[in-house]
Amino acid sequence: MTNAQDNVAHGQIFDSLQLMFGGSSPAAIAARLNAIAHTWVADGPAERADRARRKLLAAISSREPATLNQIAALVGRGAPAVSRAVDSLVRAGLVERTQDPNNRRRLALRLTESGRSLLATPPTGSLLAARLDRLAHSELRAIERAIEILER
Repeated sequence: MTNAQDNVAHGQIFDSLQLMFGGSSPAAIAARLNAIAHTWVADGPAERADRARRKLLAAISSREPATLNQIAALVGRGAPAVSRAVDSLVRAGLVERTQDPNNRRRLALRLTESGRSLLATPPTGSLLAARLDRLAHSELRAIERAIEILER
């Protein structure tokens, strides 16, 4: 274990003890959640690419028939980058591009059946999903409730 990992481990222990004795603060809770996220969520190139692909598919799905500019605005990226990403989704058979019947200069983006299927399927290979799979139903419900609270 490196010094940095050792320091993180000691910090987590300290934060856990602080929480046990009623000294939890929003900052301490945020630090613990952040540490768990970094530990449990795999974040390699394949996972980042899958998240980006799913984000684009979800944006297209929410605006069908979507324009490139709408999707760029939804995902917070520039139109050229989104255009390249959409090109790869078209090549993969996940998105279809057609001319907008109301404006010949504009392309309409729609998900294909394969795109809908991919979007409906949960990501695979997630370390987090594997760990959650080992928890009891009551523990999963407690986590779900915490997420509901955080989403408010």
